[in-house]
Amino acid sequence: MIRITGLSHQFGRREVIHGIDLEIRNGEIFTLIGPSGSGKTTLLRLINLLDRPTKGSITFDGMLTDGHENERRSIRRSMAMVFQKPAVLNTSVEQNVSFGLEFRRVPRDQIQMRVASALEMVGLSNFSRRKAVTLSGGEMQRVAIARALVLNPEVLLLDEPTANLDPLSTEIIEDLIVKINRDKKTTVIIATHDMSQGQRLANRMGVMMSGQLVQVGNLIEIFYHPVNRAIAVFVGIDPIRESVVESNDNNLATIAVRDVRIQAVTNISPGQQVTLCIRPEEVTLSLPDTCPTTSSARNCLPGTITHLLPYGPFTRVKVDCGVSITALITRQSSDDLHLSPGKQVMATIKATAVHVIPDR
Repeated sequence: MIRITGLSHQFGRREVIHGIDLEIRNGEIFTLIGPSGSGKTTLLRLINLLDRPTKGSITFDGMLTDGHENERRSIRRSMAMVFQKPAVLNTSVEQNVSFGLEFRRVPRDQIQMRVASALEMVGLSNFSRRKAVTLSGGEMQRVAIARALVLNPEVLLLDEPTANLDPLSTEIIEDLIVKINRDKKTTVIIATHDMSQGQRLANRMGVMMSGQLVQVGNLIEIFYHPVNRAIAVFVGIDPIRESVVESNDNNLATIAVRDVRIQAVTNISPGQQVTLCIRPEEVTLSLPDTCPTTSSARNCLPGTITHLLPYGPFTRVKVDCGVSITALITRQSSDDLHLSPGKQVMATIKATAVHVIPDR
């Protein structure tokens, strides 16, 4: 287990990460998400012992990492890091992959066996004699991963591993990451600004904002129960502000948003100012006067469509219900309902789908 306590780091007078406390469990895929410049890469470099923190400590299975450089190097041998832009040597693929083993003076017969195994795992066995610099970006990244895997690391760190890749190459790399974690029981730590990638891969996630680790949790906790507005916006929610809890009956609250009333499940007391977070995919749109009477949803709000925004195979629909509500529906559903700006619709939302954040 990796334990990080009170970790801070400065470049000159500028503090780039501050007061981070985190535990990463053996054998999990842990993903750091956050906007560019939030400190994700700096934290990875500190975990990988490439840099020393200004304050705080990191322990690996109870071993402190703040000792002499020889001690740190010994711990670092149990890890491997793959960077965003793969650096390959102007040699064959197998020579690129064997470089670390040769540096460690591993016997030649072991090198050949381990290189062959690593190339097979990343799907590049037939590329062993090719010049690495002639490969595509996705293939180069797989070479970089093979070069890390051949060292048999207990911890694999990946910094934006698919940031510059096409969708097919991204899918191949993501499948490979899952395979490495599953088959080799390797602890994997990934830094990415791609939230969808975090959702697809992670057992747990940490959200970094302005150098701080502001929330750690599983996918439901991060994407459906963000702890503040900034995280809500980052994970694709349009927060509803200027809200006040009017009443609360056994944790079923009625919340006033100007002239609109929204019911939500929360234990927050009446009189408290709050922000409401509703994931767009939790909003169901229907035509006027068709709010289903058998539905368990307690919120059925009439409104007018203001914007339709393409979102891959989906459409984000913004509806003015006296308060702005955002729905995410399939393009087929949008076509079937003949949605367009100005059209009247009903927005249906379950009380359990409304996450309530107290304003501090």
